[in-house]
Amino acid sequence: MFHCRLIKCVSNIKSNCKQSSTQDRLLKASRCYLSTTTGPIIGLLCISTQKIAFCSEKSLTISSTNGGFIRTPYNDTGGEDKRVEESQNVEKPKQKYIEIVTVDHFDFWFTGFVNYDKAFKTLQKSINISQQQSQ
Repeated sequence: MFHCRLIKCVSNIKSNCKQSSTQDRLLKASRCYLSTTTGPIIGLLCISTQKIAFCSEKSLTISSTNGGFIRTPYNDTGGEDKRVEESQNVEKPKQKYIEIVTVDHFDFWFTGFVNYDKAFKTLQKSINISQQQSQ
């Protein structure tokens, strides 16, 4: 199951890259939670040299235009990433978050990493590589 999600996430990254996908290379894939106003969504955060993508493990139920509901996985390849920030819950210091802010001022909060420090360092590396390639 993890392998299938990884392939889907990587193909999502590659299909959304502006530059040639041959320049893009996967740095790390991490299981984590995307924090939303309706609660956390478990999924896979794929970090490449050009993009960062999140793919949910389970389908979400959303309302359709005809008034019914449809089930679809949550997939997002964020815009160009501007910065990554560390944060933690003041009341529960072991509960750490990573905030990714895009150039168009959207912010995404992730938590529940198996190896928080490694994920954070890989995100920083990805943003640095992406910024160097755009210059």
